[in-house]
Order: sequence, then structure tokens, then C-alpha cells
Amino acid sequence: MSTSKQLLTSVQVARFVAQGFLRLDGVVPQEINEQAVAALTEGLPGVSYGTPLDTAFAPDTFVHELLALPVVAGAVESLVGLEPTVDHHAVHVREPHEGQAQPLHGDAIIDVRPDAFDIQLMYYPHEVTAEMGGTLSVPGSHLRRINETDVGRVQNLRGQTRLTCPAGTVVLLHHGIWHSGRRNDTAGRRYMYKLRLNPTVPQVRLWDVSDLHDPAVAAELNTYFPWYEQATARLEIYNRVLLWRALTGDDSFDVEYWVTRVSNRPTLRSHA
Repeated sequence: MSTSKQLLTSVQVARFVAQGFLRLDGVVPQEINEQAVAALTEGLPGVSYGTPLDTAFAPDTFVHELLALPVVAGAVESLVGLEPTVDHHAVHVREPHEGQAQPLHGDAIIDVRPDAFDIQLMYYPHEVTAEMGGTLSVPGSHLRRINETDVGRVQNLRGQTRLTCPAGTVVLLHHGIWHSGRRNDTAGRRYMYKLRLNPTVPQVRLWDVSDLHDPAVAAELNTYFPWYEQATARLEIYNRVLLWRALTGDDSFDVEYWVTRVSNRPTLRSHA
């Protein structure tokens, strides 16, 4: 296995900015998955808010080994940079035949940062089938700000995704995405480990920018999702462009001039 961190590409980061999440399917080796299930069954000790990630987990823990995987380490660095801190971590369990699901929600209170974000790493150490109640998320919802369960009355939205995945899958989420844990209709427990990370450095060009000007970047940022209203969808594109400008340091980037035309402020020119 390579020990070099595998940074994300510009296209992958643009996909994250547009969709609000990035999947890494089956990237964790089975021995770590088995170690994780055992540890999650017993429960994990708490980690204080603001603890540097480098010191938060002992070398003999599955979390340390998980985060040391080049593909995971590279993705984390690409989104929140070096030396992030731990916001919190938690073990999420959906019990057998639980009979209920979480309401749709965004985590915590309204977050008004337009140019920064936390990530939530969700790790599934075993296969998740449709019957096991995989995490539901709404692609492209992360930049439409809500307060916790403001959208909890909504049952279904067109284009929502209900996670099914192989063992060892990691999903990286923008902290603002709308999501919920679904009902487990099987006879076994479903485990998910969640780790929220806060950046400590400006989130500017942290990934492999060699493909920064690939036309696929703009195509990703111009993605529309089925649940969007026809007119309001343009505001989603607008907010993505603002975030992409912040992440790249390029204030001239645009998609179909949505930001350019509403920020145009010509100044008086001298006729001398």
C-alpha cells in the first residue's frame, strides 16, 4: 500500500462543493473494519473540543489507522488542511427492527460562514444494504442554511440518496448538508462512526490543483439537482461560485456570469 497522501483533484473538490459530500467506497481494509466494529460495540472515550487531530487518537486505535490511510488522509487534507482539530466524534447505531428514523436535519445551529466549512467524516465498517437504514442525504442542500430540524417535516425530496455501500466506505460531508439516519429493518445492528473536523488554516488550494482549469470543474459546479426549484436553483449556483472563489483565491471565476452580473460596479473613468 502506498504511504503517500492522495490529495483530491480540482474536479473532486468541485464535486464536493456542488453536492456537499464525497464518497470513498470500500477504501478501508478489512482488518481495520473488524477492529472498528469491536471498538464501536464497546463504545469510545470522548475527545475534548479543539483537540488537535494529530494527538486525539492513540496509535493502536482504529481511528488512528483509518485516518492514516493515504486516500483518507489526502482527502481530509484537501478539504480542511493540515492540523485540523476535533469538533466531536460519536458512535451512531441503528438498532435491529428499530421502527423509526431520524427526521431530516442539518447538524447544529445555522452556520453563516460563506468561505469556510467543517467536514464530517462518516465511516461504515460493514456493508450497508438498503434494508439496514443507510444515511439519507440531500445532494446540493448544504449551502441552503437551516437551523437543525427546520426541514424535519419533509419526508422525501426528489433526488435524495439513501446510502448503500460496501464495508470500509468513508463519506466526507460538508457540515451543512441535510441528512438523517434511516430505519433499520434487519436483524443486525448498523454501525456508523462520525468525526467532525474544524480547519485551522485558510481553506485555499489545499488539494492537487494541476487540473484547476479543467472544463469539468465548471461542469461540476453547474450541476442541478431534481429537488431544486427552477428559479431558486440559480442561487445555489451563485453560492457555489462564491465558495469556489474563496477556495481558489480566484475572484474572477464564474459560471454563466451569475456572480459577475450582480457584482458589477463600474467606476467613473477620467476623460482627461
